[in-house]
Amino acid sequence: MSTDLGTVEGTETRELVHFVTQQTRFALINNILQHPQQLPSMYELEELNPSVSEATVYKHIQKLIDAGIVKEVALDDGQRRQGYPWKFYGLTDDGRDFLEARNLLAAEDTLQQIYSTISDKPEKMVKYENAPRPGER
Repeated sequence: MSTDLGTVEGTETRELVHFVTQQTRFALINNILQHPQQLPSMYELEELNPSVSEATVYKHIQKLIDAGIVKEVALDDGQRRQGYPWKFYGLTDDGRDFLEARNLLAAEDTLQQIYSTISDKPEKMVKYENAPRPGER
């Protein structure tokens, strides 16, 4: 499978669609889309997928990174705060374009609305959700 999303055609495109729509990976993509800043931390991804082990969440995020769909972004050393996450996961521009071209982002607004109604988030998740993200000052 090609990791260059700009040149994916035919069979490779079908393989990549199948790859991103695998249940766990697609759930992780949806978790990214529904997050208020679309940059959840690993902890938040793990909390949103309680039936999946932490190792499995990490493994699938790494696969999505390797495929060029997801990127890992980190706070600069000067922006990091003790007790808060400093690594976050979001869609790459190419990943967003690929998903949008295949109508896999149609529910983005609905996902964000659903996320905003979750009222039983653990305290740590709320803390992490409100943590500074790269690009914020």
